[in-house]
Amino acid sequence: MESWGKIVAGVVLGVAGTVYATNEDVRKRLPKLARDLPENVRHRFENAVSAAREASTRRREEILRDLEAHEAHTDRLARQAREAATATRADDQVPKVTESTEEGSA
Repeated sequence: MESWGKIVAGVVLGVAGTVYATNEDVRKRLPKLARDLPENVRHRFENAVSAAREASTRRREEILRDLEAHEAHTDRLARQAREAATATRADDQVPKVTESTEEGSA
């Protein structure tokens, strides 16, 4: 039963850390409330906040990498389409060579 208490405390602190990291109003009001908390709870809370910020930063970087990869892929496809269209237009503009026979009038 003791392990469930630790799990619940960890979840509560994790959620609180996430809320703290993302909500400016909470960050302004919380320091007054945090002074009354025991040292170990405050330390866990600070760790949770730090972990939430780090996870947020990593996720943001991951999203930006995905977007850059998607844009590069899209640019490559667009470039290939343009090249294909240019090649098609170039083929259409090439003058057709026809054989002409000159028959002299005698």
